[in-house]
Amino acid sequence: MNDPRTGIFEVLADPVRRRLIELLSEGPHTAGELTSAVIDEFGVSQPAVSNALRLLRDARVADCAPEGRHRIYTLRPESLDEAEGWLRRRRSVWAGALSALETEVARGHRSRRRNPPADQPGKASA
Repeated sequence: MNDPRTGIFEVLADPVRRRLIELLSEGPHTAGELTSAVIDEFGVSQPAVSNALRLLRDARVADCAPEGRHRIYTLRPESLDEAEGWLRRRRSVWAGALSALETEVARGHRSRRRNPPADQPGKASA
């Protein structure tokens, strides 16, 4: 994750890391809670979860603070702003294209109602 422009997308590309982000979006969790949840769901090893958590820290998606014998992870929501902005821009492009498609489909329906095909069964031809 050397390129800061692709960092968040690399983080989001992995289902284990996405699940960790989902869990952290609900609130702070200990490393143990996160590890147990992900191992139960994905069947990955503890070192794999530790590696995923390290990547979240390195990408500045999550913060980790010691609290007694535990390490508490919290989500940095602003870290997802880049991905959200990118998706918003793509959504606006697709919204315009889908709106144009909807208009063309509606025109086609109106045209067929006015001029039904002569070969349709049950339709009288002029």
